[in-house]
Amino acid sequence: MLDKNGIAKRIAQEVRDGMYINLGIGIPTLVANYIPEGINVVLQSENGLLGIGPFPKEEEVDADLINAGKQTVTMRPGSALFSSAESFAMIRGGHVHLTILGAMEVSEQGDIANWKIPGKMVKGMGGAMDLVASAENIIVAMQHSSKDGQSKLLKKCSLPITGIKCVKKIVSDLAVLEVMPQGGFKLLERAPGVSVDQIKNATEGSLLVEGEIPEMKL
Repeated sequence: MLDKNGIAKRIAQEVRDGMYINLGIGIPTLVANYIPEGINVVLQSENGLLGIGPFPKEEEVDADLINAGKQTVTMRPGSALFSSAESFAMIRGGHVHLTILGAMEVSEQGDIANWKIPGKMVKGMGGAMDLVASAENIIVAMQHSSKDGQSKLLKKCSLPITGIKCVKKIVSDLAVLEVMPQGGFKLLERAPGVSVDQIKNATEGSLLVEGEIPEMKL
């Protein structure tokens, strides 16, 4: 199975030159460390930063320079700082090409639940609802199963929904999956050392497996 950095490294292969990309809180923030050489993208943070660089080394840390998850970050040459109002105008205006989010659950219809667990205190919904309503391409980074072994890739989400029919692709610790237009998950790749049967057993939602499934190249 992949660890969090492995998931981020695989997702980084999905970025294309010239993209404007929003990185959600959690695993998605790690993607900034794995952008391939020669690929020029602009990473956006909804708290008002365009041009995020890799996470800082200890001597580079600036406590005033943070992303939406309140982690310290670096800025690339040509970066811009602005208000969150302008940041959300960029998001709601459809100017972000790719959004990478974490999730607690994803349904086989592409619904995502990633902001609240009933009975637990949360800081708020953040910008996820704006992002899922406006983004043209959403990739989810997540663990395939919960700590007690329950699938997080479901027929129907049990947690409060953030967005409906919006997820295009999922990269989990076990696999890369595409959400099909008619519903269901299509298995594209499996994590190193993970079998197709393991993925089937860990997926509650409908899973389409066609031919030989290649192992991820990291």
